[in-house]
Amino acid sequence: MKYIGLILLALVNFSGAGQDIYICKNAKINMFSSAPIEDIEANSNSAVSVYNAGTGDLDFTVPIRSLHFERSLMEEHFNENYMESDKYPRATFKGKMQPLPDLTKDGSYPVTVSGELDVHGVKQARIINGMVKVSGGVVSMSSEFMVKCADHHIDIPAIVFHHIAESIRVRVSATYSVYSQSK
Repeated sequence: MKYIGLILLALVNFSGAGQDIYICKNAKINMFSSAPIEDIEANSNSAVSVYNAGTGDLDFTVPIRSLHFERSLMEEHFNENYMESDKYPRATFKGKMQPLPDLTKDGSYPVTVSGELDVHGVKQARIINGMVKVSGGVVSMSSEFMVKCADHHIDIPAIVFHHIAESIRVRVSATYSVYSQSK
Protein backbone atom coordinates (compact mmCIF):
# COMPACT_ATOMS: atom_id res chain seq x y z
CA MET A 1 0.00 0.00 0.00
CA LYS A 2 2.78 2.46 0.81
CA TYR A 3 4.00 2.41 -2.80
CA ILE A 4 0.62 3.17 -4.39
CA GLY A 5 1.50 6.87 -4.47
CA LEU A 6 4.72 6.12 -6.34
CA ILE A 7 2.82 4.04 -8.88
CA LEU A 8 0.18 6.72 -9.39
CA LEU A 9 2.86 9.38 -9.80
CA ALA A 10 4.63 7.27 -12.41
CA LEU A 11 1.37 6.63 -14.25
CA VAL A 12 0.70 10.35 -14.50
CA ASN A 13 4.03 10.67 -16.35
CA PHE A 14 2.99 7.82 -18.66
CA SER A 15 -0.58 8.81 -19.46
CA GLY A 16 -1.50 8.61 -23.08
CA ALA A 17 -4.39 7.18 -25.02
CA GLY A 18 -3.85 3.98 -26.93
CA GLN A 19 -0.66 2.92 -25.16
CA ASP A 20 0.09 -0.26 -23.25
CA ILE A 21 1.30 0.42 -19.72
CA TYR A 22 3.05 -2.31 -17.70
CA ILE A 23 3.63 -2.20 -13.94
CA CYS A 24 5.86 -4.15 -11.57
CA LYS A 25 5.31 -3.52 -7.85
CA ASN A 26 7.98 -5.91 -6.60
CA ALA A 27 11.04 -5.52 -8.82
CA LYS A 28 14.12 -7.17 -7.41
CA ILE A 29 17.32 -5.22 -6.82
CA ASN A 30 20.61 -6.88 -5.87
CA MET A 31 23.68 -4.82 -4.97
CA PHE A 32 27.07 -6.43 -4.59
CA SER A 33 30.39 -4.94 -3.51
CA SER A 34 33.52 -7.04 -3.76
CA ALA A 35 36.45 -5.65 -1.78
CA PRO A 36 39.73 -7.20 -0.57
CA ILE A 37 38.56 -7.78 3.00
CA GLU A 38 34.83 -8.37 2.65
CA ASP A 39 32.04 -8.87 0.13
CA ILE A 40 28.86 -6.94 0.83
CA GLU A 41 25.46 -7.78 -0.64
CA ALA A 42 22.00 -6.22 -0.29
CA ASN A 43 18.62 -7.17 -1.74
CA SER A 44 15.23 -5.56 -2.18
CA ASN A 45 11.95 -6.89 -3.54
CA SER A 46 10.22 -3.53 -3.18
CA ALA A 47 11.22 -1.54 -6.25
CA VAL A 48 8.41 -0.21 -8.43
CA SER A 49 8.65 0.05 -12.20
CA VAL A 50 6.37 1.35 -14.93
CA TYR A 51 6.96 0.73 -18.63
CA ASN A 52 5.11 2.39 -21.52
CA ALA A 53 5.34 -0.04 -24.45
CA GLY A 54 4.17 2.61 -26.91
CA THR A 55 6.87 5.17 -26.15
CA GLY A 56 9.62 3.08 -24.53
CA ASP A 57 9.51 5.19 -21.34
CA LEU A 58 10.77 3.19 -18.35
CA ASP A 59 10.79 4.28 -14.69
CA PHE A 60 12.19 2.53 -11.63
CA THR A 61 11.93 3.67 -8.00
CA VAL A 62 13.77 1.89 -5.18
CA PRO A 63 13.13 2.79 -1.53
CA ILE A 64 16.66 2.82 -0.09
CA ARG A 65 15.57 1.38 3.25
CA SER A 66 14.08 -1.63 1.42
CA LEU A 67 17.62 -2.87 0.72
CA HIS A 68 18.45 -5.52 3.31
CA PHE A 69 21.87 -6.89 4.23
CA GLU A 70 23.05 -10.12 5.83
CA ARG A 71 24.10 -8.23 8.95
CA SER A 72 22.00 -5.50 10.55
CA LEU A 73 25.08 -3.38 11.34
CA MET A 74 25.93 -3.23 7.61
CA GLU A 75 22.39 -2.12 6.89
CA GLU A 76 22.56 0.55 9.59
CA HIS A 77 25.88 1.93 8.29
CA PHE A 78 24.61 1.83 4.70
CA ASN A 79 21.49 3.85 5.56
CA GLU A 80 23.02 6.30 8.02
CA ASN A 81 26.63 6.82 6.94
CA TYR A 82 26.67 6.28 3.18
CA MET A 83 23.23 6.67 1.61
CA GLU A 84 21.77 9.10 4.17
CA SER A 85 18.42 7.40 3.62
CA ASP A 86 16.42 9.90 5.67
CA LYS A 87 17.64 12.72 3.41
CA TYR A 88 17.59 10.68 0.15
CA PRO A 89 14.86 8.04 0.69
CA ARG A 90 14.81 6.59 -2.83
CA ALA A 91 16.88 5.99 -5.91
CA THR A 92 15.23 6.45 -9.29
CA PHE A 93 15.89 5.78 -12.93
CA LYS A 94 13.90 7.41 -15.73
CA GLY A 95 14.76 6.47 -19.27
CA LYS A 96 13.71 5.55 -22.77
CA MET A 97 14.18 2.05 -24.21
CA GLN A 98 15.50 1.32 -27.70
CA PRO A 99 14.73 -0.65 -29.72
CA LEU A 100 11.15 -1.24 -28.66
CA PRO A 101 10.63 -4.98 -28.25
CA ASP A 102 7.61 -6.72 -29.79
CA LEU A 103 5.71 -7.70 -26.66
CA THR A 104 3.19 -9.73 -28.69
CA LYS A 105 5.81 -12.39 -29.57
CA ASP A 106 7.66 -14.72 -27.22
CA GLY A 107 11.40 -14.17 -27.23
CA SER A 108 14.35 -12.44 -25.64
CA TYR A 109 15.12 -8.93 -26.82
CA PRO A 110 18.36 -7.07 -26.02
CA VAL A 111 17.63 -3.40 -25.36
CA THR A 112 19.40 -0.22 -24.36
CA VAL A 113 17.82 2.29 -22.01
CA SER A 114 19.13 5.88 -22.03
CA GLY A 115 18.11 7.98 -19.08
CA GLU A 116 18.92 9.52 -15.76
CA LEU A 117 19.96 7.65 -12.61
CA ASP A 118 19.30 9.59 -9.41
CA VAL A 119 21.13 8.15 -6.39
CA HIS A 120 21.97 10.03 -3.19
CA GLY A 121 20.49 13.20 -4.68
CA VAL A 122 22.92 13.18 -7.63
CA LYS A 123 21.51 12.73 -11.12
CA GLN A 124 23.68 11.21 -13.80
CA ALA A 125 23.00 10.40 -17.46
CA ARG A 126 23.33 6.67 -18.04
CA ILE A 127 23.05 4.19 -20.88
CA ILE A 128 22.13 0.78 -19.49
CA ASN A 129 21.91 -2.46 -21.45
CA GLY A 130 19.25 -4.96 -20.56
CA MET A 131 17.11 -7.83 -21.71
CA VAL A 132 13.35 -7.95 -22.20
CA LYS A 133 11.86 -11.43 -22.18
CA VAL A 134 8.34 -12.29 -23.31
CA SER A 135 7.04 -15.75 -22.44
CA GLY A 136 3.38 -16.71 -22.72
CA GLY A 137 2.40 -13.05 -22.67
CA VAL A 138 4.38 -12.35 -19.49
CA VAL A 139 6.89 -9.50 -19.83
CA SER A 140 10.03 -9.43 -17.71
CA MET A 141 13.13 -7.26 -17.81
CA SER A 142 16.61 -7.67 -16.40
CA SER A 143 19.84 -5.73 -16.35
CA GLU A 144 23.23 -5.63 -14.69
CA PHE A 145 25.36 -2.49 -14.45
CA MET A 146 27.96 -0.80 -12.29
CA VAL A 147 27.50 2.33 -10.17
CA LYS A 148 30.54 4.26 -8.95
CA CYS A 149 30.08 5.63 -5.44
CA ALA A 150 32.04 8.78 -6.28
CA ASP A 151 29.70 9.56 -9.20
CA HIS A 152 26.87 10.03 -6.70
CA HIS A 153 28.93 11.73 -3.96
CA ILE A 154 28.82 8.69 -1.70
CA ASP A 155 31.92 9.05 0.44
CA ILE A 156 33.80 5.99 1.63
CA PRO A 157 35.97 6.83 4.66
CA ALA A 158 39.61 5.70 4.37
CA ILE A 159 39.23 3.53 7.47
CA VAL A 160 36.75 1.22 5.68
CA PHE A 161 38.13 1.64 2.15
CA HIS A 162 39.23 -2.03 2.02
CA HIS A 163 35.75 -3.17 3.05
CA ILE A 164 33.74 -1.35 0.36
CA ALA A 165 34.41 -1.31 -3.36
CA GLU A 166 34.49 1.96 -5.30
CA SER A 167 31.99 0.50 -7.79
CA ILE A 168 28.87 -1.44 -6.87
CA ARG A 169 27.35 -4.07 -9.16
CA VAL A 170 23.59 -3.65 -9.46
CA ARG A 171 21.27 -6.33 -10.83
CA VAL A 172 17.66 -5.54 -11.59
CA SER A 173 14.85 -7.92 -12.50
CA ALA A 174 11.16 -7.17 -12.88
CA THR A 175 8.09 -9.06 -14.04
CA TYR A 176 5.28 -6.83 -15.27
CA SER A 177 1.51 -6.88 -15.29
CA VAL A 178 -0.54 -5.00 -17.88
CA TYR A 179 -2.08 -1.85 -16.43
CA SER A 180 -3.99 -0.72 -19.53
CA GLN A 181 -4.23 -1.91 -23.09
CA SER A 182 -4.84 0.08 -26.24
CA LYS A 183 -8.11 -0.57 -28.01
